[in-house]
Amino acid sequence: MILISDFFNLIYPRLCLACGHSLFSNEKTICTSCLYHLPGTDFHKDKNNPVSQVFWGKVKLEAAAAYYFYSKGGKVRHLIHSLKYAGKKEIGIYIGKLYGMDLCSCPPFEDVDVIVPVPLHPKKLRKRGFNQSEMFARGMAISMNVKVDTKILYRRIASQTQTRKTRFNRWKNVENIFDIRKAGSLKDKHILLVDDVITTGSTIESCVHALEKIPFVRISVVAMAFASN
Repeated sequence: MILISDFFNLIYPRLCLACGHSLFSNEKTICTSCLYHLPGTDFHKDKNNPVSQVFWGKVKLEAAAAYYFYSKGGKVRHLIHSLKYAGKKEIGIYIGKLYGMDLCSCPPFEDVDVIVPVPLHPKKLRKRGFNQSEMFARGMAISMNVKVDTKILYRRIASQTQTRKTRFNRWKNVENIFDIRKAGSLKDKHILLVDDVITTGSTIESCVHALEKIPFVRISVVAMAFASN
């Protein structure tokens, strides 16, 4: 079977989605070299990390973190753009699995009950065909052995893209655009809210305000990457 696999790899090579080089038979999605050199944050080990600080004085969170640092021209940006705009869903799932393995044994993430991805508006979801944050969530759910809920939180208004907006305009752009269904279904649960990239935190903040309608809810936040201003 290994020989057959190697033969097909010669004809249809599996490529690392970060650097474009061929993957070895034991590698998946991202090569070992890229995994080693991608700029990890280790924010989940520090409750006062920069992602947590984004939300201080704005919303109450159990914890907040991001897996990678996001920078213009970097491999993390390339991976996330390939996920969002080139339909490479496996990137989100694979990175989610990796991060989930770190979080499932890390307080305060180890008692998460359900993972909720930041939703897209139905029009954008139809156009793109999938929600990149949901792919990340589903990967995490596999490693953390919890369910994903894509129904309770929804985007009721189609906002403009956040790219190139100022901090204030980002916040105004997503103010009150999210709402929830069946608030009682996640009563007293610990929700892990996930997004692709956190910059100013305005989208997450708006989501949290909606989720806070759930009685006795606890909310934590993670993202694939953090883009500092």
